[in-house]
Amino acid sequence: MGESITLTAEDGHRFDAYLAKAAGDVKGRLVVFQEIFGVNNHIRNVCDRFAADGYISLAPALFDRAERKVELGYTAETMEQGRALRARIDWDDTILDARAAIDHLRSEGPVGVIGYCWGGSVVWLAACRIEGLACASGYYGAQIAMFNDEQPTCSTMLHFGEHDPFIPLDDVEKVRAAHPDVTVHVYKGADHGFECDERATYDEASRDQARARSLALFAQHMS
Repeated sequence: MGESITLTAEDGHRFDAYLAKAAGDVKGRLVVFQEIFGVNNHIRNVCDRFAADGYISLAPALFDRAERKVELGYTAETMEQGRALRARIDWDDTILDARAAIDHLRSEGPVGVIGYCWGGSVVWLAACRIEGLACASGYYGAQIAMFNDEQPTCSTMLHFGEHDPFIPLDDVEKVRAAHPDVTVHVYKGADHGFECDERATYDEASRDQARARSLALFAQHMS
């Protein structure tokens, strides 16, 4: 069980974050970037699971610039609500918040980032724009192709579902072609949101495989 803390970005914006401390010996530190549903029950559970694996995990509330205390469920209506909130926040401001979360952890050792949905795209920009990250693992970030001309500065892994209606496989292949050093995985039969066990599109086999790959990435670069 984690705790709520407050972070401050470079521009003075104060925002909430969920911090889960590692069980036992610390293997590393992770910033976990939310979906468009906020730092909800699922994202807290993700942090708690990584903490159980030995990784201090911090999930910044990226929606706080538009609306505070956002915790949405998984319906068509809440998806539209989440998209509307995301559209109100500038990408540069999101990276300010991402940097504040990373800086909060980095004084104690190497920091990696992982994120899902909107957070998968935030992972990509963090890997490209924030120096000193150990590694990055991004899940089904629909906006990554928008920033395909940017280059990650740390070891980066991306995960996509074969049947994701929001991310054409052509976009995935463009990213792969432009970034041969980035590891890109496409999960057969998987849809958008395959990692989340609270969504109808949850795919346990794909979730387990992607998680194992992410943990191997973290172990390699944060040991």
